[in-house]
Amino acid sequence: METIKVASYVGLDPQTLAERAEAAREHLAHCDLCGWECGANRLAGKFGVCKTGEMAYVSSYGPHYGEENPLRGWRGSGTIFFAGCNLRCQYCQNYEISQFYQGHAVTPAQLAEIMLRLQAMGCHNINFVSPSHVIVPILQALVIARSKGLRIPLVYNTGGYDSLVALKFLEGIVDIYMPDMKYSDASLARKYSKIPHYPETNQQAVKEMHRQVGDLVLDEHGIAQRGLLIRHLVLPNRIAGSEQILRFIVEEISPNTYVNIMEQYRPLYLAHQYPELNRRITLQEYEEVVALARSLGLRRLDGALFRP
Repeated sequence: METIKVASYVGLDPQTLAERAEAAREHLAHCDLCGWECGANRLAGKFGVCKTGEMAYVSSYGPHYGEENPLRGWRGSGTIFFAGCNLRCQYCQNYEISQFYQGHAVTPAQLAEIMLRLQAMGCHNINFVSPSHVIVPILQALVIARSKGLRIPLVYNTGGYDSLVALKFLEGIVDIYMPDMKYSDASLARKYSKIPHYPETNQQAVKEMHRQVGDLVLDEHGIAQRGLLIRHLVLPNRIAGSEQILRFIVEEISPNTYVNIMEQYRPLYLAHQYPELNRRITLQEYEEVVALARSLGLRRLDGALFRP
């Protein structure tokens, strides 16, 4: 296995990192830092479609042992759960955080201290959960945390509705991109997550992520150091369009892509309003997607077991 021992941002000139954070902040005046590109002036106290202004809100943080094998290792992934989201998934498993904004405001200095605390706990990485709407405070915090000794890899754990503008600011900073690929059909994305143009936006973003970091690289202990890891949640009644998504990964990204085919769908939040979503998936539905992935040549599948 190839080994990378230094996180990307550690080798970045401190002045360059600070300039990157400030350049990203300027975009908040006419925000285009996620797939919505809604144009809200978040510097003037306006909220974007994400219902977020300039500050980040954190719901919780700590070592997480439920993430993918290469992320959690034996010391956990240092997850920071941000309140709010730029998606409106009607079946969201964490809707109290994403839709009801349960969390508290943090300054960049406070966010930096959280990152350093997670490193001190021994976490293998810093895992930003739902970061798309708060990349500016993340970059501002990183300037501080890096100067105080932060050195472990950064995981960008996103719903996949990211703008190319934002991803350019993250190049050379994020080590591990972990996007969702939720839908292959734009009309279903609009129906169930209330977002326009999801497949096109998502696919462009995933291509850019792979261009930046390549296939997932593990160290000699099997811990992720750099690269792309894709999550795909299996939905009832083939709503996610799994076949088209898996073909895209193989043909447009890489057959060596590390993929987590996720089986934990639950009909939560507003799923009861959609009869076709108002049930758990079956073992057959899950195994069908796994078998398809293997038939297409994907071999780096996360080791989650189906739990009926």
